[in-house]
Amino acid sequence: MTLPLEGLLVVSVEQAVAAPQCTCRLADAGARVIKVERPEGDFARTYDFVVHGESANFVWLNRGKESVVLDLGKTEDKALLEAMLAKADVFVQNLKPGALAKLGFAVARLRKDYPKLICCSISGYGETGPYAQRKAYDLLIQAESGVSSVTGGPEAPARVGVSIVDIAAGLNAYEAILEALIARGRTGEGAEISISMFDGMAEWMTVPLLFQEGGKPFKRAGLAHPSIAPYGVFKSRDGADILIAIQNDREWRVLAEKVLADAALAHDPKFATGVKRVEHRAETDAHVAADFAKHDVAELAKKLEAAEIGFARVNDSALLSTHPHLRRITVDTPSGPVSVPAPAPIRAGEERSYGAVPALGAHSEKIRKEFAK
Repeated sequence: MTLPLEGLLVVSVEQAVAAPQCTCRLADAGARVIKVERPEGDFARTYDFVVHGESANFVWLNRGKESVVLDLGKTEDKALLEAMLAKADVFVQNLKPGALAKLGFAVARLRKDYPKLICCSISGYGETGPYAQRKAYDLLIQAESGVSSVTGGPEAPARVGVSIVDIAAGLNAYEAILEALIARGRTGEGAEISISMFDGMAEWMTVPLLFQEGGKPFKRAGLAHPSIAPYGVFKSRDGADILIAIQNDREWRVLAEKVLADAALAHDPKFATGVKRVEHRAETDAHVAADFAKHDVAELAKKLEAAEIGFARVNDSALLSTHPHLRRITVDTPSGPVSVPAPAPIRAGEERSYGAVPALGAHSEKIRKEFAK
């Protein structure tokens, strides 16, 4: 089976999460990805050591790549990178803005010398502008973009528990590269792409921003909804947290009659509309909480499913590990195979295999021989 990007060469001077997220997707789709690492390696290799002594972050995002160690302060290693770029289809990098140009690899020069090359630069705030030189890690951008201001409970803002800024930047880069590849197929021309982590989060903040500018700023509500009730977490008798989502007045009536077994509550004018239920949120939630506390989670789940009420367990990682909908793939690493969550797309009639996570510099000798002038 031929994968969509087979035959394409991607060279990536990458580190951490955002660029590796992008190039991992390219590798999954069949591209040959050469990961350029500094002599001490991508620092994500030492973020943690929880997977057979390997970093969970590194294992997650570096399958199917080749690793070459280059010291770009050395003339011979610069020449090797130049030779790789001369044959590459895509070049990805997430160094500090201006760093690559100082090494002699300014994107404008690369685009001139290699017109078919698609160059993608990922940075915190873009290549230009007042914040371009600021350090930009995931949580810093969560804070700067306002994401943390709408995350958490009423008492304080919070960090989203996974690296959404880096993930979003990597997927934005992947999407833009795919578009550029389609365009190159029509025109023969490469492209220059700049992905800003801040821009990605600012776009995700569109709804809170428009609410703010419309005079109705969002209020943090934890696992509740600021403008819908009941929409939040309630405990079962056996201590499980169940999140329910009542989106309209019909669903409220169904919940009251079929789950709470209270027909009078279903038609009480005090709770009949969404506006009224939010106005009397404490009482609305109290009715739900009192009933849920009478039933174990298994019984509640059956009642909610039968009534077609939207609900979810508030799972932790331990419960995710045994979740009936969790799909997994097995990835080889230098320390042995690891089972990880599968990429989201399911393609009918296509079963993909996934390459190994490389040891630092595992392909250096082969690549040096291949691209030697």
